[in-house]
Amino acid sequence: MSNSMDDVAQQAKAFFIIGSNTTEQHPVFGTMLRRAVKFRGAKLVVADPRKIDITDFATLHLRQRPGTDIALINGLMYIILEKGWENKAFIDERTENFDEFKAAVMNYPPDVAAKITNVPVKQLYEAAEIIAKNSPMAVLWAMGITQHIVGVRNVMDLANLQMLLGNMGKAGGGVNPLRGQNNVQGACDMGGLPNVYTAYQPVTSDEVHDKFEKAWGATSNTKVGLTVTEMVPGILDGRIRALYILGEDPVMSDPDTKHIRHCFEQIDFLLLQEIFPSETSVYADVLLPGVTFAEKDGTFTNTERRVQMVRKAIPTQGDARDDWWITSQIAKRLLSGTSERVRSEALYTSWDYAGPSAIMSEINALTPSYGGITHQRLEAGERLQWPCPALDHPGTPILHTKQFTRGKGKFAPIEHVPPAEHPDDDYPMLLSTGRVLYHWHGGQMTRRAKGLMEVYGQALVELNPNDAEKLGLNGKNMVRVTSRRGMIEAQAWVTDRVPPGMVYANFHFPNASANELTHAALDPVAKIPEYKIVAVKVELA
Repeated sequence: MSNSMDDVAQQAKAFFIIGSNTTEQHPVFGTMLRRAVKFRGAKLVVADPRKIDITDFATLHLRQRPGTDIALINGLMYIILEKGWENKAFIDERTENFDEFKAAVMNYPPDVAAKITNVPVKQLYEAAEIIAKNSPMAVLWAMGITQHIVGVRNVMDLANLQMLLGNMGKAGGGVNPLRGQNNVQGACDMGGLPNVYTAYQPVTSDEVHDKFEKAWGATSNTKVGLTVTEMVPGILDGRIRALYILGEDPVMSDPDTKHIRHCFEQIDFLLLQEIFPSETSVYADVLLPGVTFAEKDGTFTNTERRVQMVRKAIPTQGDARDDWWITSQIAKRLLSGTSERVRSEALYTSWDYAGPSAIMSEINALTPSYGGITHQRLEAGERLQWPCPALDHPGTPILHTKQFTRGKGKFAPIEHVPPAEHPDDDYPMLLSTGRVLYHWHGGQMTRRAKGLMEVYGQALVELNPNDAEKLGLNGKNMVRVTSRRGMIEAQAWVTDRVPPGMVYANFHFPNASANELTHAALDPVAKIPEYKIVAVKVELA
């Protein structure tokens, strides 16, 4: 997030939520937004094909056709430009490439945007007026925007919108992605991506490469690596012969489960480090017991870039060990088998950590944006959001207040691109996937919680009443959902949360996971799968 959660909730005069089921997936922040609407009178525009709970608080709900977000955003920006509601001073002083961007937006007049998105022209004008005339306005999104073959382009277009309105670098504004897991921001910050070291320092840079090689004794080359969605298919063509998986369950969370299982059946060696035996553990050659969040010390970095202390609440259970300790021990054992020519003292001692505080000290030394974030400051109660480059730096609650990282913000011309898969005669309905309030991701923890299972104990498929009538459900409740890749059977939840022609399923339950149906069409930049749009047929089970 470019802004902080409390800043957005307290200062924004309007919110534009798109691709985020905020109250179910970020319930604490969702409550803050609901209170802002109820008690401050903040305006709320929600763009989502489903009638999610937060639409009950919305000034306006736009139910765009799935996969048409760019056409929707461009249509809103066309109206803003048509009415002269853009922030001309901000555009002139802090941005570039406006004319090329504007030329692309002019391809989406309201009638064209309405035809693509299925959002009425009247609603397009209402939404544009709300978000343009209530400044500052905050944009919020989640994986409903990113899990498309145009996920990166969707995000870039939302940045276009906020620059157009001058909502960047100010309290109550900004571009604010709500991250999908509690420390996914921290994982990315620490180099958990194939193209960067920590703090997004590019692996392709010789200068960065030399810096880390000096600190660690050795490092990889300057080539960009593979994402998980490239690694797993790489097993079949021999590019990947072994995998070390830490705290992830690809059988449940990756697209096209049948294909994932086939890949894992073929791999030479699979090492899994987990807290419980998962669906992926069936294929593991070695299963190492890691620790839960309650058994570890360290830090998480949350969605607003705030680094938070995690303190050990219970003794480590059984044979489990800290994840950092397990990884360092594996590294040392690998090094002990290499030749002296390869193994330098610096390389070996770089894995000699006394604990999480020592790891944070290394982070401070090698990660510019975390340079001033220490355990001591966090323990003292300081609220630190990166970038925080020095010990006397207070942290940065709002990004881009004076200028963008690159100097001037660059408008990008973004065009609508249709989804990779479309409904047809054989698969006439559209499936979208996601999570529900009571369960989390692959469900390894939540399905072991008795209370949660009493509330939501099986997979449900949301089905519109019109479609239920056409199917002849007539009191029956089991449906079969089939895609070009697989089939699931689950109980139908007949509800107007989904529009006619659309169904919604989750991936929390192994016996009826939506990822049996999804496909691995990837965004060409981020390599994220298009989980949100799948052609399916629905029948009585």
